[in-house]
Amino acid sequence: MSENARLTVGDKAPGFTLLNANEESVSLADYAGRKVIVYFYPAAMTPGCTKQACDFRDSLSDLNGQGIDVVGISPDKPAKLAKFVERDGLTFPLLSDPEKEVLTAWGAFGEKKLYGKVVQGVIRSTFLIDENGVIEAAQYNVRATGHVAKLRRDLSV
Repeated sequence: MSENARLTVGDKAPGFTLLNANEESVSLADYAGRKVIVYFYPAAMTPGCTKQACDFRDSLSDLNGQGIDVVGISPDKPAKLAKFVERDGLTFPLLSDPEKEVLTAWGAFGEKKLYGKVVQGVIRSTFLIDENGVIEAAQYNVRATGHVAKLRRDLSV
């Protein structure tokens, strides 16, 4: 699997429909008319991904107050996402992309360095999509710790 071209500000966000932790379909189109943060993370219930998800959870009311929803996407199956949601009290949708088709379409899957080695994997990435489905912010290779606080500063939320 090769790395897709990265998305940039002004690009139309690639559409998707994926299953959430309850095995219900969620589409990007469901957020038409609202801003939405779509973030991609490697694996549910790992330390970095837990920190990032909990930071989004803890910032959700402020983000929602600014008209911004949050959706997380990983290759995890819905059953694992359900455990993650339950364990950490996550209050926003986590979506399952086990085939990595959406991850690839968004440029969030490909070559990355892990402990000095080049591997294929999920590239921790965050996007802000506007009310019309256009990318307003595109950030690749973000850090799990402190990322949400930086994003909120960048967005003035």
